[in-house]
Amino acid sequence: MPDAPDHENLKLLQRVLDEINPRSVVTSAKQDENMTQFLRKLASQEHGEPKRPEIIFLPSVDFGLEISKRRLLAGNYSFIPDSMTTTEKILFLSSIIPFDCVLTVRALGGLLKFLGRRRIGVELEDYNVSVPILGFKKFVFHLPFCLFSVLRTHLVSIDQDTYSVLQIFKSESHPSVYKVASGLKEGLSLFGILNRCHCKWGEKLLRLWFTRPTQDLGELNSRLDVIQFFLLPQNLDMAQMLHRLLGHIKNVPLILKRMKLSHTKVSDWQVLYKTVYSALGLRDACRSLPQSIQLFQDIAQEFSDDLHHIASLIGKVVDFEGSLAENRFTVLPNIDPEIDEKKRRLMGLPSFLTEVARKELENLDSRIPSCSVIYIPLIGFLLCIPRLPFMVEASDFEIEGLDFMFLSEEKLHYRSARTKELDALLGDLHCDIRDQETLLMYQLQCQVLARAAVLTRVLDLASRLDVLLALASAARDYGYSRPRYSPQLLGVRIQNGRHPLMELCARTFVPNSAECGGDKGRIKVITGPNSSGKSIYLKQVGLITFMALVGSFVPAEEAEIGTVDAIFTRIHSCESISLGLSTFMIDLNQQVAKAVNNATKQSLVLVDEFGKGTNTVDGLALLAAVLRHWLALGPMCPHIFVATNFLSLVQLQLLPQGPLVQYLTMETCEDGDDLVFFYQVCEGIANASHASYTAAQAGLPDNLIARGKEVSDLIRSGKPIKPVKELLKEKQMENCQTLVDKFLKLDLEDPNLDLDIFMSQEVLPAATGIL
Repeated sequence: MPDAPDHENLKLLQRVLDEINPRSVVTSAKQDENMTQFLRKLASQEHGEPKRPEIIFLPSVDFGLEISKRRLLAGNYSFIPDSMTTTEKILFLSSIIPFDCVLTVRALGGLLKFLGRRRIGVELEDYNVSVPILGFKKFVFHLPFCLFSVLRTHLVSIDQDTYSVLQIFKSESHPSVYKVASGLKEGLSLFGILNRCHCKWGEKLLRLWFTRPTQDLGELNSRLDVIQFFLLPQNLDMAQMLHRLLGHIKNVPLILKRMKLSHTKVSDWQVLYKTVYSALGLRDACRSLPQSIQLFQDIAQEFSDDLHHIASLIGKVVDFEGSLAENRFTVLPNIDPEIDEKKRRLMGLPSFLTEVARKELENLDSRIPSCSVIYIPLIGFLLCIPRLPFMVEASDFEIEGLDFMFLSEEKLHYRSARTKELDALLGDLHCDIRDQETLLMYQLQCQVLARAAVLTRVLDLASRLDVLLALASAARDYGYSRPRYSPQLLGVRIQNGRHPLMELCARTFVPNSAECGGDKGRIKVITGPNSSGKSIYLKQVGLITFMALVGSFVPAEEAEIGTVDAIFTRIHSCESISLGLSTFMIDLNQQVAKAVNNATKQSLVLVDEFGKGTNTVDGLALLAAVLRHWLALGPMCPHIFVATNFLSLVQLQLLPQGPLVQYLTMETCEDGDDLVFFYQVCEGIANASHASYTAAQAGLPDNLIARGKEVSDLIRSGKPIKPVKELLKEKQMENCQTLVDKFLKLDLEDPNLDLDIFMSQEVLPAATGIL
């Protein structure tokens, strides 16, 4: 199955095992604590049908990415002809196996290793005979299943090519020279315009929703309910207030991890304090909102009094101002009487030590002008005397009644009888205070960690609220509407839809409707001139469908989305020199082959200009063959939008007539030599490609355009193409000049010269060409 994130308690994995009921579970010997406990429990539980699964551990190296790829390419596949070359085998497998899903590839590598060790199916054969693989089967959940409120089982399949061509995500280099090395930033993309999240975890959740579109109507409608609530004008102030509170929700898991390791910083306590109080603010706000909306009810109930207890403890114990000043954890007064007493003694030390220093000076040599008593943690109290000119050698530092300690910054440090008394009387106050405050910090950490579950839940619900507020803000600014979901409808119906990115870049944008399925046909063949808006229309349909499947409002007056299990695209080429493959081959393999092999009657397929990367006749034939393949499926045919400039597809009637096919075109109007684009989709077929107009717009000379139109008309009418007269005269002059030059170079006195041969080889052919 495609890569999917799991919860800490591995609910998704448990669901997979429940549906498959496997005999064996093959996994890496290198596992984290959660997985280890899960497997131990799995191996110990009793299974009635037929028995508990066998747990097989393989070395982690057997799940390596590169070695897994090599195993996949070297597999014994009965469905791949032996005549295929290595490159062709790679192309074929990449249309079946999602090589962009790293975990899937690694899991397949480990599975092949296990099959090879057990020799399943070839137990009695020689070891040079590998285990035959009969096919790959995609695993899909059969029943709806909730996974920590973010992941649903009815996932919609979308590959990386589709994400790229629809500009759902788009990374680009950072414009700042100081940040260009730090990574990429989001460019103009759907994620970029909808990401208005105020906390980091909200942004992560939005990206997760984008990578996991779902068919779960309950989940989708619950998201739309929240967005619709915040779109009401009277709720705008509430939305802004909640967004401000969400800005204080920080990285709680990192703080809890540091607490477990006792590496908590002063800033962590500040961040945790703000996060908890902001969560309490969210709870109080959501309690005043309609409890019929599940998210508000969850926040109101699950943000328990444990949050108030955590906030109260931190607020009463931690001295944030003192902690920042000393760059360590300090506590407020009246928390521990013993600490307060030691701090009072420490605060009174300066004046007391000044008096001690004055008494010490009275007993010192009169040549010593001044002294001071200082306290150094872990060393104690010392008498500090300035270094005098006569103190040159170490022996000069000796003073009767004092114990020399060290020289630092031209000051001599000694122990005296009084400083020793101070050590015994006051002790190491700094260290004692720090130790006692560290003990209090540890006790406070234990109180917080005991209530860590509520903090984790806060992060889940707050990030969900943040995402829905962001989507509501975008829907308000861009004029989006709520989509409807109809399980009975196979396909989509869009009324006056708009491209969410193009409408932000163009001065004016013409909305278009789209409807597929039912009586409107499953295959839409769209023709029209270049630059008339065919590609934008295709992407628009794909983006509106995608936005509805992540629970967002959509750029359309109305949208009804039926059951969609996958979106496939063939919109532009992903060229790669390193692959050594042509553009056409890559398009065939990576995009069209995926659609042909995997699309179902519930899939949406967008095909733009397929076949133009090769010979016109071959490309046209392959496009017709692919469409006829889908048409042969009848009611199992996917929902297909095809944009093409192959007018012969219609003119030669390469597709059978019937209700499954509908022909659309982009409306235009010829005004003299100008061509006016209306960018409006209507029923019909384009009568010309108007390539000459596009060439003129690109700046080609008028004489070339005129000649191109002339040749095109001759080809279309089946008449012979004659050379241009001006070019013919120029060619005649070249032939005459060449003939004269050759004649002048002849040596008439040469005995070997044969004029008959010269006339037959040079003069007669040239004269024929001139005539």
